[in-house]
Amino acid sequence: MQRLLSVIYLLISFFIASAIFCSVSSAENYFPFQPGEKMHFVLKYGVIPAGEATLEVREMNEMQGIEAYHFVLTARSNPFVDMFFKVRDRIDSYADAAMNHSLYYRKDQNEGKTRRDIRVNFDWDEKQSTYVNFDTEPKVISLLPRTFDPLAIFYYSRLLDLEKEKIFEHPVTDGEKNMMGVLRVIGRETISVPAGTYETLVLEPDLKKVDGVFFKDERAKIKIWLSDDERRLLVKMKSRVKVGSFVAELVTVEGHDESIKVSSLRNSE
Repeated sequence: MQRLLSVIYLLISFFIASAIFCSVSSAENYFPFQPGEKMHFVLKYGVIPAGEATLEVREMNEMQGIEAYHFVLTARSNPFVDMFFKVRDRIDSYADAAMNHSLYYRKDQNEGKTRRDIRVNFDWDEKQSTYVNFDTEPKVISLLPRTFDPLAIFYYSRLLDLEKEKIFEHPVTDGEKNMMGVLRVIGRETISVPAGTYETLVLEPDLKKVDGVFFKDERAKIKIWLSDDERRLLVKMKSRVKVGSFVAELVTVEGHDESIKVSSLRNSE
């Protein structure tokens, strides 16, 4: 149980870091997310509830003198798991309003005895990022064009035309290293979660470069279900790794016009 929430959080973070793509949707001016959107998830180890997570789009802000989106991910263990391994994590991400690249990234990690306060500044004039964890010596690395941080890349992925392409690649960085992730569209499926019933696209990230519980485990596999409509909501995520099977399921969604039901069957009863 001590590794439970840590692994689930790694799972969420890896999904975000691995949902990495290359071409944008033809509807270039349409963004499926806007300030006020909030997705709530229940996290389970098998069928056992272990915690909750939230993905949120805050009000537009200014970063480095540029209008920016502000994305927030929070994850926390439930009271039962707190007794064994308490988790209170938060990630803040800022990307320019045109969704070209990241501007700033912060990860406040509190998992058991682990404490991290990671900050990554993106300097696009110099094409480099600067990483610090608390008061450690700053680490500077070069940036590839249009690089996103591990949270902003998820929102960028929702702009893409998943109908035309089946394999996507895009650069991402956590400030310590650059990565080129791969995601494959492997099918469609109608699924039910606490938020309702959805028609979804089923996606599978490449896990070859993931450390920790995924490292050198050929059985490790993640599947992601995105709503097959204009919203591209994260509906479900499931992973099989060395220490078991983990699931994140959508519970509620805020900040969307309920009249938008292009392909969704949500609350169809």
